[in-house]
Order: sequence, then C-alpha cells, then structure tokens
Amino acid sequence: MAPSQLAIVGAGPRGIGVLERLSANAAELLGPAGLVVHLIDPFPPGAGRIWRYEQSPLLRMNSMAEDVTMFTDESVTMAGPVRSGPSLWQWAQEVRNGRIGYDVPADLRDELDALRGTSFPTRRLTSAYLDWVYRHVLAGLPGGIEVVEHRTRVTRIDGTRVWLAGVADPLDVDAVVLTVGHLDADPGSGERELAGFAARHGLAYYPAGYTADVDYEHVAPGEPVLVRGFGLAFVDLMLLLTEGRGGRFTEHEGGLVYQRSGAEPVLHIGSRRGVPYHAKPGYRLQGSPLELPRFFGQARVAELLARERHLDFRADVWPHVAKELAWGYYSELFTGHSSRVLMSFAEFARAFAAFDWDSAEMQALVRRAVPAEEDRLDLDRLDRPLAGLRFGSAEEFGKYLRSYVEADLARRADAAYSADLGAFMALLSVYQQMPALMASGRLDVSDVDGWWHGFFSYYASGPPPRRLHELLALHQAGVVSFLGADVRISLGEDGFVASSGSFPGSVTARTLIEARLPPPSVSRASDGLLAQLRGAGELAEERVRDLPSGLIHTRVSDGRLLDALGRPQARRFALGPHTSARSAAAFTRPRTNGPSFRQNDAAAREILRVVQEPRDGGGLTGQEP
Repeated sequence: MAPSQLAIVGAGPRGIGVLERLSANAAELLGPAGLVVHLIDPFPPGAGRIWRYEQSPLLRMNSMAEDVTMFTDESVTMAGPVRSGPSLWQWAQEVRNGRIGYDVPADLRDELDALRGTSFPTRRLTSAYLDWVYRHVLAGLPGGIEVVEHRTRVTRIDGTRVWLAGVADPLDVDAVVLTVGHLDADPGSGERELAGFAARHGLAYYPAGYTADVDYEHVAPGEPVLVRGFGLAFVDLMLLLTEGRGGRFTEHEGGLVYQRSGAEPVLHIGSRRGVPYHAKPGYRLQGSPLELPRFFGQARVAELLARERHLDFRADVWPHVAKELAWGYYSELFTGHSSRVLMSFAEFARAFAAFDWDSAEMQALVRRAVPAEEDRLDLDRLDRPLAGLRFGSAEEFGKYLRSYVEADLARRADAAYSADLGAFMALLSVYQQMPALMASGRLDVSDVDGWWHGFFSYYASGPPPRRLHELLALHQAGVVSFLGADVRISLGEDGFVASSGSFPGSVTARTLIEARLPPPSVSRASDGLLAQLRGAGELAEERVRDLPSGLIHTRVSDGRLLDALGRPQARRFALGPHTSARSAAAFTRPRTNGPSFRQNDAAAREILRVVQEPRDGGGLTGQEP
C-alpha cells in the first residue's frame, strides 16, 4: 500500500509546528501505509523567510528568550499528546552546557554565551534555535512518516497536483496545508498615487514591506527622509540606516551616545499616535499569580455571542476587555505593592467585580483604594498620550517626546511599576479570546483588525528597551527628528510634505518611507500561488458583515480552507496570522495555552484522518460537508 502524500507550503515556524503535531498524533491516527510530507519553501526549514539566518545581525526579536517556545506543554488544551521541549532560553543553556549537541555558527557564540532569560535574542540566534527545532522534530518522527524537502516555490495547485518552480512534473498529493505566514501585498490605491507622484518628480517612495527585505541603498547620506510609522518596522529601519551604515553607539555615564559615520540620512518620524511602541517590561511580576481570564474568558465570549445581534466593539466588548486589563493591573498592584494601596486586595476585588467598567462606583472605588494618581490605570491616556497637547515648535515637541520616552523606559525598568506587567499579561489573555468573536461575524472588521489590533501592538508588542535608548541617542545626535501625532502627508512642488497635529509647520523631503508591514489583503496578495487559487475560486478573502477583512477565509475549528462560496474544502487547509484564526504571534510563551498550538493540533489530527481517505474524483477541490 502506497503512503499518503501531504504538501506543507511554507516551512517557517508554523509549518514546522504542524509537522511536529503530525508526528505527535501519528501513534493514534496514522494508518499503516504511512505518510510522506513534502515541505516546500525556498527558505531554510524551521526559520523560513522571516527568521532566516541570512539577515542583518542588528535585527532582534521583540520577545525575551524565556518567552519563546516551539513546544507544547500541559497548559495546552488539545486532543493530541504533549511533546515537551526547551524554550529558546532553555535551549541556549543546554547547548552551552553540552547537553544539547548543536554546532552554533561562530559569529553567534558570544551572544549565546551572554544570553539570559530576559535577553532579546537576535533573529540570527532565533534562526539557530528554529533550525535545531526542525532537526529535533525530524529525529523524533515515527517510522511511518517521511519528510521530503523542496527548496523552491509552489507556482500553482491544480486538482491534486502541486506544481513547483523549476520542476517539470507536479507532486500528486492527498492534502495541502498553506502555512505561508504574513502576506506580501501589492500597493493599494493610496500607495500607487504616492509612487506615481514620486516617479513623475524624481522622488523616492518606499511602500509598506518587510524592512529586512527592502533595499534602502539609494537613500542618500544627509538626506531628509520622512518616515510614517513608529512601531517595530521603524525600529528595524532606524538601525539599518544608522548603525547598519557604520555609526556606533557607545556607553557613557549619561546613557548611550551615537557617533555618526556620515552615511546616515536624517529621519523625520511620525505616526497616528506620534510616539513609539512601549518598551517591553524588563521585570517579572512581584505579587501573587494572576487569575486570568477573569472578566473576559470563554464564558464572557459565549454570553456576547448569545445576544444574536450585531456587536458594537466599543459598547459591547470593550467594557469587558478594559475591565480584564484593569483586573490584571490592580491584581499586581495590590498583591505586589501593598504599601501603595489603602485596602486589602480581597475587599477591592469583591467591589471591583460588582461594578461596571468606568462607572462612577468603580471610579470612586479606585480613588478610595489607590491614593496616588500615577498608580491608577488610565487606558485612554495610554492609547493616545498626545491627545489634547499642542506645542509651539518642533523643538518644544522634541523635548517633550524625549521626556515621554525616558519616562517610559524608567517605568519599564523599575519593578515598582510591575502593575504594568499585570495589564500586559491580561492583554495577552484577552487577545486569545478575540478569534472566536471575529469568526462569528458579529463585529466590524475595522474595530478589531483596526483600533484593537493597533492598541495591542502598541502596548504589548513593543521593542526591547535598548532600542528606545538608541532612539534617544539618535535624536540627540540629530539623526532622528519627531514629527508628532496625526501625521499628514501632502504633495508639494519640492517633494513630500509632512505636518502633524502636535506643532505648527511642516517638513519637506524627497524621500518617503512607510515603516510598517502591509495590512493583510488576499485581493492584493503578491504571491502568485494565492492569486491562482483566488482566481479559481478555491481561496477567498474573509468577509465580516459584508466587508473584506483581508484574511484568507478558513474554518477556525480545524483550519480548513473555504472557497469563494464559503464551503470548507475537503483536502485544503491554511494556518497562520493572515487566516481567519488570527493567530498573530510567531511564537508562544510557555505555559499559556497558546492558540497556535491548539490550532496546529486540531488541523494535524484532521489532516491525518483526511489523507487516508480515498480521493473520490473531487480531489483537493472536493467539499467537506
């Protein structure tokens, strides 16, 4: 009996995660004929494109080493067995002490030796961990599973055949799973307008894209450059155009100092909020373990869905989300810093649970229990820290923003403010509940994928603290200037013109860079395979309340790909951040019941069942009832 055949398109962390779950579930579900897994990706298995070794050594993760794992644990609610393994931090320790044999590249040895659990590893070291994970999964495969690597791209899928670039004969498979990660997108109408203006006037415009893959070679030294976006993509851009061009950061008593190489442009940076993402906290919780979720768990989601009507995010969902964030914050404040509150946590918790979010009663409770205003959680101020502020000049605003960033760094480095970490952990808990709400079609796309996702990224997905210290050093050296909030770009005779709501005046430059990833868009996806499947009606863009979300439409329960009519396909699956499951994180924190693990396990179990069923002529395009 010939073995079944499976194609996994995309061999990055998600693809390897599916392979690991196939291996873990094989003892229960794999038939006697076995399974051949075709792992298809032009980039190295394990790391894939984003985490590949071949990129700048300046680029780092925005997660600490102890918060990154590729292995399930007892917290994961899934039908398959747990297969434990080391986090990135545990792996580094095991490699250092010789208990894991792995030949770390020579240029990573110093970093490996110096790594701590709270370090933010380079993407190159992360690549080494992912390479080891892949090798570890291969070594643990049961006898019935064989993996065949194809270091190329899939150009099209036709029936049960998968066509590879540069290969004459297609693969004939029983099922396909797309684990293609973030979707590159062709420019939208606004970007095309800016690109056309740039082309007509001899200017330079860089649309949204993955920073490490964009060629900024033609950005001239000393040239003023407008940068729109103040998140992680900007952080990468900032490093590549400064230290990446020969500049140096040196330690002095007053902090970091930047020594210019002379090859840097001058970056004028602004965004909607006008401030950088918050730095990652550099401490652990000081109080009792958090009880999460408390006010926004599965029961609350079920209650919201039972209303059987359109849900307004701000009116119906946000009050419960905000209360959960405040619960995480005040839980840590009361149990970790009891000298700064005026009642017991038990008394506060009883009253807090009884009051609606932001009601007069809750506000009075917080004022009564938390005497210092700086110890009270203000979510509106967190979201828009520059709201209502107007400065007389760019210089005045620059001084204010420096003080804002310095205060953020001080707060994220001082465990006295660990209540911020309580809110951070509650935010992660809330994020896990959102896919079920979105899958219901009861919420507007713009609410969740717009404001909510932006707030989450801004508060919980910020850079390592050092990056903001470097930002301040670059500002002090005159290499970076701040444009402010609500940045507007207009087209002038001499180039792009940027202004904001933070101070009068404008900045003109001949180069404009969009420092952000493109939003997900199936309709504009530049990948030829996705375009081919979309054109055939076999892959569709999810629509929520008749509006496109930009995501690949899948069935959240098992990752099945839905066709243009919304029908689940028998033999096609898709998993990852740009699918209906909305699992944005590339990695999972240990012991957090990560949604990616749950999705991978459910999909792997269904795949193992499907590949053993005879194809009935419908093949890959047959419909699953």
